Amino acid sequence: MRGTARLLFELEMPMLTLAMFVGGLIALVAGAELLVRGASRMALALGIAPLVVGLTIVAFGTSAPEVAVSVGAVLQGQTQMAIGNVVGSNIFNVLFILGLSALITPLAVHLQVIRQEVPILIGSSVLLLVLSLDGTVGLFDGALLLGLLLAYTVFLIVQSRSAGSDTNDYDREAPAPGGWDARLPVQIAMIVAGLALLVLGAQWLVDAAVVFARALGVSELVIGLTIVAAGTSMPEVATSVMAAIKGERDIAVGNVVGSCTFNILGCLGLSGMVAGAQGVPVPPALLAFDLWVMLATTLACLPIFLSGREIARWEGLVFLGYYAAYVAYLILAAQQHATLPAFSSAMLGFVIPLTLVTLVVSLIRRPAGTGPG
Repeated sequence: MRGTARLLFELEMPMLTLAMFVGGLIALVAGAELLVRGASRMALALGIAPLVVGLTIVAFGTSAPEVAVSVGAVLQGQTQMAIGNVVGSNIFNVLFILGLSALITPLAVHLQVIRQEVPILIGSSVLLLVLSLDGTVGLFDGALLLGLLLAYTVFLIVQSRSAGSDTNDYDREAPAPGGWDARLPVQIAMIVAGLALLVLGAQWLVDAAVVFARALGVSELVIGLTIVAAGTSMPEVATSVMAAIKGERDIAVGNVVGSCTFNILGCLGLSGMVAGAQGVPVPPALLAFDLWVMLATTLACLPIFLSGREIARWEGLVFLGYYAAYVAYLILAAQQHATLPAFSSAMLGFVIPLTLVTLVVSLIRRPAGTGPG
């Protein structure tokens, strides 16, 4: 009898995990639809450009899973996961989400993103690297990051409202006025419901993915740097992909850039404050490799965004290829695989230089784009 019960339990667990995985995907899609629609309507109602909504409300809201994981990790004493989740999520956001969204439709990049938002993200990434050099993100560091996030948010809102006449430039990407969701309370309710579904869906997806990964024998290190980081970024995936499908290109790009900035300033800022005097330890492996990968992917945005002021499909494919290479490196490094030196040499000596040359040639030969801005 006991053997039969054990067999039923073992059969039910994979089914429950699969149901949680599918349910998480459904919740993410539904939440992204509500969030994009509500945020777009609110942009018109308040006279704020959709780009700014993507950089603030949508970006901050879809980063809620990163906040929950990072702060929860600090409270549970797993402080190294806090910064690992943020760094891994930023790499995933830029390489995977922008790459996937660009494959769906070439993403026109607003001039404000090139001139202002990407430099701010690069500056935030450099600041995090500098703050991490002493091995911790401490209480003062956290307060500094949170203060910069507050100043950045206020600046974006004031900038948008003072340039209210420019909002007309976004009308082609905003939904037509009228309809059941034209009132502000309805829009707020849609955003709240969308965020709730996104957070719930992300949690289910992460839990299920971790179970699958462990069943396949993947190490805890690889799970933390890939499954958890990618899982907490699922709201950004759903939101940006849905925005790309619906033609809300400013929200698709702004959501990713804003989320990356928020992850650094908000997630780690709050984590550093919660950690108190002991701070959030920065693992040597992250300082030696992953932080530099995050900075490199951020810097890569500038030449790609400048090449015609859009992310073309082939550039999205390059981003996806680099993310696959990053994950492959993590797996090989965790297993100390014999092919790791050859793989690293091929990436550093051939693939990356070839990509850089192609981007430079594209930037020189392609005329100035007709994107927004």
